[in-house]
Amino acid sequence: MKADELRKKYIEFFIEKNHTQISGKSLIPENDPTVLFTTAGMHPLVPYLLGEPHPAGARLVNYQKCIRTSDIEAVGDPSHLTLFEMLGNWSLGDYFKDESVRMSYEFLTDKKWLGIDKDKLSITAFAGEEGIPRDEYTADIWRSLGIPEKRIYFLPREDNWWELACGTGPCGPDSEIFIDTGKDACSENCRPGCHCGKYFEIWNNVFMQYRKTENGEYLPMERRCVDTGMGIERTIAILQGKQSVYETEIFMKIISEIENLSGKTYGENEETDISIRIIADHLRTAVFILGDERGVSPSNLGQGYILRRLIRRAVRHGKKLGINEFFLSGLSGLVIDQYCEPYPELRNKWDFVSAELSAEEKKFLKTLQKGEHEFEKMLPNLLKGKNRIIPGRLAFKLYDTYGFPLELTEELAAEHDFTVDRQGFEKAFRKHQEASRAGAEKTFKGGMADNSDMTTSLHTATHLLHKALQVVLGAHVGQKGSNITPERLRFDFTHYDKMTPEELKHVEDLVNEQIQKNLPVSMKMMTLEEAKEAGAIAFFESKYGEQVKVYSIGDFSKEVCGGPHVENTEIMGIFKIQKEQSSSAGVRRIKATLIY
Repeated sequence: MKADELRKKYIEFFIEKNHTQISGKSLIPENDPTVLFTTAGMHPLVPYLLGEPHPAGARLVNYQKCIRTSDIEAVGDPSHLTLFEMLGNWSLGDYFKDESVRMSYEFLTDKKWLGIDKDKLSITAFAGEEGIPRDEYTADIWRSLGIPEKRIYFLPREDNWWELACGTGPCGPDSEIFIDTGKDACSENCRPGCHCGKYFEIWNNVFMQYRKTENGEYLPMERRCVDTGMGIERTIAILQGKQSVYETEIFMKIISEIENLSGKTYGENEETDISIRIIADHLRTAVFILGDERGVSPSNLGQGYILRRLIRRAVRHGKKLGINEFFLSGLSGLVIDQYCEPYPELRNKWDFVSAELSAEEKKFLKTLQKGEHEFEKMLPNLLKGKNRIIPGRLAFKLYDTYGFPLELTEELAAEHDFTVDRQGFEKAFRKHQEASRAGAEKTFKGGMADNSDMTTSLHTATHLLHKALQVVLGAHVGQKGSNITPERLRFDFTHYDKMTPEELKHVEDLVNEQIQKNLPVSMKMMTLEEAKEAGAIAFFESKYGEQVKVYSIGDFSKEVCGGPHVENTEIMGIFKIQKEQSSSAGVRRIKATLIY
């Protein structure tokens, strides 16, 4: 079974079980400042797991693109990936353990679906701890389905418990499903979760039945939820009998083209294989980041920093393989061709993806030359030192300022009988990551720093500003981004010319005119098509679900948005534009505030 077939079968199965298919969301999270990318299928659904009703109902199913940056350095072995697809089904206060387990078992073992031999399945359940009982209920369900006692393992919190990163809120035990690959056990203690490769996790069912309070208590919840996740890449590797995700059709076309470009053969030796796998993984991830509906460009902070790191690491390993031409842009078409059906945004942004990859690759070649030059400049002072260790801060300066990879610094250092202080480098790198996360917090909730009254008022003001800009400048004006704090709003929009003082005054007056009318702010739920027919402004369409919130401010503004907003414009004060400037090619930026 191939990835496309697995994706379709999963959705089909759960639709038959009365689930509603919902769209996957952007890789760039809107509601979580703690991470740079969407890291799991449940990530965009956290508000609904916390209790907010979902417009599509209580039984949901989807597939979701995810990225985990913690695995970047591990990529190169046969299994680690930075980008992966998660299949998931959810119950929001509907069914619980019994139906969830039975549906999982049916999908895995029924010949109509995956047809996996049940004798290959092993199961884990929560072992319990003080105050929370052992999950015998879930184990009994598995026993009733024919899973023998010897293949049911009770494991502790670190293996079979889930809770939110913030440490409070919904949480509970999970039950993980593993396939026995047939390899010999590594020891008497070998069990699911062991890293020897005998057991391969294929699915996880999380049962949110407790609420963790701020003082650490676990209280039973009346509204219990189920969150499940199945990784497409790992699952098809098992279904195809492959030893590695890189041996499946997901990667083999890319790998074949890398072989053609480099003259190397995959499987020839481990060093070559590592470089080929790194290029294949990092290219695929870079294409998805660039091609995302909220895609970013390479930069030195946040998501752009991770993207730049991936591209440059792929280029460096291309050089190791002897590829001396620009190659990433050409390979990107293979990824887009493969994924344009489930993720049509990739084809829509093909030109952008290709151009950005090409520009970054060219820039990096100059970086390599610059980094080598800067290293040579550092060398005389280093040679005067008492030891032969390059401080981590200097290695990080080469990495951060010039984009020079640590591995290349180590290679150059070794040529002069130096080593690099990796611990010092990692300390500097962690400090940089903290700065990146702080930057991510500024884009929390679609550009809102918080939900304070002032921020909410300024958010409502962006709707009035958006409409006023269209009235004054023309219908071509569209939102490109926003950032709102309690002190000011920042609004980016499409327009090619600097606004005149007269235009700015007209926009400001229009907004204040609406505020002074004490207009009511109302919200209605409808489909995206209904919203468009009603005349609502709707940008970033691919991130919306089947049902959307449409906010109307009197008869002046109507826009698809997630909120929050004030109930009436009378509390908003006086709107004042502080600055209008260029943001990027064809995009202008307005900074404004509300004066009371």
